[in-house]
Amino acid sequence: MDDKLRVIVIFGTRPEAVKMAPVIKALQNQADKIETCVCVTAQHREMLDQVLSAFQIQPDIDLDLMTHDQSLAQLTARIFSDLDPVLANFKPDWLLIQGDTTTVMAAAILGYYHQIKIGHVEAGLRTHDKWQPFPEEINRRIAGVVADLHFAPTRNNHQNLIREGIPDQAIKITGNPAIDALQIISQQPLPSQAVSLLEEAGVTSGQRRLVLVTAHRRENFGQPIRQICQALKQLAQVYQDEISIIYPVHLNPNIQEPVNEILSGVENIHLLPPLDYLPLVHLMRHATLILTDSGGIQEEAPSLGVPTLVLRERTERQEGVAAGTLKLVGTDPDQIVTEAMYLLDDPKAHAAMAGAINPYGDGHAAERIVAALLAAGE
Repeated sequence: MDDKLRVIVIFGTRPEAVKMAPVIKALQNQADKIETCVCVTAQHREMLDQVLSAFQIQPDIDLDLMTHDQSLAQLTARIFSDLDPVLANFKPDWLLIQGDTTTVMAAAILGYYHQIKIGHVEAGLRTHDKWQPFPEEINRRIAGVVADLHFAPTRNNHQNLIREGIPDQAIKITGNPAIDALQIISQQPLPSQAVSLLEEAGVTSGQRRLVLVTAHRRENFGQPIRQICQALKQLAQVYQDEISIIYPVHLNPNIQEPVNEILSGVENIHLLPPLDYLPLVHLMRHATLILTDSGGIQEEAPSLGVPTLVLRERTERQEGVAAGTLKLVGTDPDQIVTEAMYLLDDPKAHAAMAGAINPYGDGHAAERIVAALLAAGE
């Protein structure tokens, strides 16, 4: 019993949960060799819980740190103070984190303080602009400085790490576990919520095409989100009888207020509360076009063959742009409308993006991550 590898998996948001779920399952499949502890900070309470339910994951430790409209400094301080005794008590051999959230950054520094080996899932993504995405770019870089094993989704991510002086033997190219998760969820039946939404939007009957929108990034607060909304309103008017825009709106008041002010009452725009991961995946599968500033959707949409316009000035997922599955359009309303109309009006252009090869993995990333941890041992 004592010779088992002790691994603690720490995450706090829905995107982290989605990508860590297959890794947790793969760790649990090695229960004879690995003792796994799942710890959530609940940085995003509601959206986190539904992913845990979808993948049937029960956390061992729930710090429940979410409070209304807390600042980054307040959240960071609470993670430090509440996670510190967890690491002291469990004494893991390895601490696993994923991506670029405040939870990732704080957990990485705490792991370093406790001299615990750190594995960083989805390592090596960079925009090389510390303000975009904010604060994720710096969170990710901090995790990269202290990590002992870097699980890079792609060769491009691997090269970013090499340029930063990370030894090649500390980097494993694994693919992204987002694709593992997507394959698991795609095999589940169409949930009733998605069925109802598609019927209500006229997509099931073929009357309308679905344009799915997610926009919530911190760097798009203020004028950028207002510009995005103006573009959506214009698209809805141009294609009044042809498309339905479904926009699950993030709970943050910096997003809720401008979105509802500009888009409420537009006939073919459906503003929804945040969707659970399962219905969201099935809406993506039925979409003609996706407009997003989300990192995870930039990886998932190519796997589903859905052309995607990225509502950001820069992306750390350049592989999708290079492959032709994604196109950066920023937040300028004219640019958004022009590029969306091009894909909605030109079947050949749409087919070219839809048929581009997904660069983010084959659905076996979690297995490679766990194999690398076992090979590294203690």
